[in-house]
Amino acid sequence: MNAKKSDKLATGMIYGLVGIVVSILVALLGYILYNGVPDINWHFLTSEAQSFSAGGGVRDQLFNSLYLLVLALIISFPIALGAGIYLSEYAKDNWVTDIIRTSIEVLSSLPSVVVGLFGYLLLVIQLNMGFSILAGAIALTFFNLPLLTRNIEESLRSVPDLQREAGTSLGLSGWKTITKIILPMALPGILTGLILCSGRIFGEAAALIYTAGQSAPSVDYGNWNLFTETSFLNPMRPAETLAVHIWKVNTESVTPDSSAISSASSAVLIIVILIFNLGARYLGNKLFKKMTASK
Repeated sequence: MNAKKSDKLATGMIYGLVGIVVSILVALLGYILYNGVPDINWHFLTSEAQSFSAGGGVRDQLFNSLYLLVLALIISFPIALGAGIYLSEYAKDNWVTDIIRTSIEVLSSLPSVVVGLFGYLLLVIQLNMGFSILAGAIALTFFNLPLLTRNIEESLRSVPDLQREAGTSLGLSGWKTITKIILPMALPGILTGLILCSGRIFGEAAALIYTAGQSAPSVDYGNWNLFTETSFLNPMRPAETLAVHIWKVNTESVTPDSSAISSASSAVLIIVILIFNLGARYLGNKLFKKMTASK
């Protein structure tokens, strides 16, 4: 077989494998949306979940998922950004850096159940935080940090050294070069890491069962005082997320319409993730063009 035929065969195999992966993804999304979208309505999105009667919704679970996502990113992103900048721009290639990178890789391989149990023992019991949104956000930070740190480091490393040399030639300090030149150029890659972490947070259930809890107490969405128990912004209240709700409905629910609730909740979860990903990508591209003056 000559080189031309080998190239065509290899290209065809690659396209075939990509087609298989895309087909599986489309089939999964299509199945979930086909079964769940017909049961989604305004009442379902704006009403409380019911424990025994039919007709419950996912209002509190949906908000809890979004709120936990915001808190988790507020905690994890600054730490990951600082760690990524250090490893990419300042860390020397020695055994200390090797230990740090190995630790990051080990931490990223931990099962979410293990992280959840660790969060339960440390945050819920030892620190007396109880089942709360804050405990869940901190637990999610443990296994989001490695992915986000590694992604930011690789994004910064992918920026050509010519950009760093240009900053130096203009008389900029190292920090100015990083913040004004390197970070804007690495923004698309950093954004990809944020999107991946956000999807992981939205879909996580195991770690949150042991930290954020499985209950969704009634809250007052007109109460903006986060220090009161009934406030929807109180980070110390237990909060069942949408992913945990789906698991709970499928395993423990006794409501007559549990199957419809599960399908609709799964579809809502997928739709929210898609909207968030597309919105973040759009805003990221706008910000990238503005910061780099590119068209």
